[in-house]
Amino acid sequence: MLQHVYERVAMARYLTNVIIATDDQRIYDVARNFGAPVRMTRPDHPSGTDRVAEVASADTAEWVVNVQGDEPLIDPGAIDAAVLPLVEEPSIPMGTLKKQIEDPAEVEDPNVVKVVTDRFENAIYFSRATIPYMRDQAGDKHADEPLHYKHIGLYVYRRDFLLKYPALPVGPLERAERLEQLRALENGHKIRVVETEYESIGVDTPEDLEKVSKLFEASLAGVMPNG
Repeated sequence: MLQHVYERVAMARYLTNVIIATDDQRIYDVARNFGAPVRMTRPDHPSGTDRVAEVASADTAEWVVNVQGDEPLIDPGAIDAAVLPLVEEPSIPMGTLKKQIEDPAEVEDPNVVKVVTDRFENAIYFSRATIPYMRDQAGDKHADEPLHYKHIGLYVYRRDFLLKYPALPVGPLERAERLEQLRALENGHKIRVVETEYESIGVDTPEDLEKVSKLFEASLAGVMPNG
């Protein structure tokens, strides 16, 4: 699974170097076995962003992308879409992705993080709760407009902002929601949110692994020649 993530991330056209960051010797050994650059980090980081910041401190890249290691189906195009706003607008310190929610059950699922944005696609808030709350949808002529979006946990940072991130105060919203991206918002920093069609499928359980394995098998069956 880790190798699939590494190889797909390496296909993103805006990335020039891909590094696996871990504090686990087993992951380190697996990454070395398939030839990926890997860095061991401190084991006490409270979030993935803090871990990425440690690795970035020893690098000179202008932008840094944080991709979760449990996303074997990550879309390289989605990575490029998240990077592009930071390339075009130097004032943006951080970027991420959102996708319109199509399954109504996900709207109220606390494991699905929701995001709301302003007219300029900057994040207003991220929450495990249902946001926005539909107070009176009946009779609303705009009721069919898409309002609920899930957050896709891929982050792009401008390097100078990322290096300052671990020192930012952790606020009550981050502590309450247990969402690291809220640290940026609570400290007054913008997060540009790009809409994508990529449906994130993280592998957190044996059931997730089975589902992703079947998707891989179906994909391979679709490209193999007859006979």
